[in-house]
Amino acid sequence: MYKIYINETPLYLKSTDDLSESANSRTLVARYPGRPKFLLHYADMLEKGKRFDRVILYADQIEQLFQDFVSHYVLIKAAGGVVQNSNNEVLFIFRRGWWDLPKGKIDTGETPAAAALREVMEETGLQQLVLGQSLDNTWHTYRDGKQRILKVTYWYKMQSDATRMTPQIEEGIEKVCWLDASTFLNQQPKLYASIRDVLQQAIEI
Repeated sequence: MYKIYINETPLYLKSTDDLSESANSRTLVARYPGRPKFLLHYADMLEKGKRFDRVILYADQIEQLFQDFVSHYVLIKAAGGVVQNSNNEVLFIFRRGWWDLPKGKIDTGETPAAAALREVMEETGLQQLVLGQSLDNTWHTYRDGKQRILKVTYWYKMQSDATRMTPQIEEGIEKVCWLDASTFLNQQPKLYASIRDVLQQAIEI
């Protein structure tokens, strides 16, 4: 299964064998007929409105469905970290009106793990980091002019008890701070849905 956020609404790509949901007024379920252009209809619909809480497309060959979806996009790879301290607080950044986790694009020849460590250090100023286990990747789309972008972010748990932090101002980061993640999520902050997903997974592990 793939979960791809388009305009903050999840598009699920599923195998026929994995299909358990049924359609209702807030959930659209449709079989993929095998024509790649068919997928643009759903992408455009999600970009333009919030009619559904989620859309589920399914096919017998899930990898073919996914590759057909990717064929409409420029793929960008990024990596980031869910950094926790000994008080089980998580390191958040605040950028352009949204709370976020430190992350950034993977450089050519760089591994996702190395990129995640580098980006966390650059965006937060932390220098003492211990790399932990990998978390689920997140996927989301956006537009750069007329170009459709699909961004995959590789996530890792990290550990640090450093207190000296410096936001990377040139990247638009205004704040870096430790927060109790569970309390923070319950306050319904302005947070991207994909970030909420990876936070909840990290907290539960």
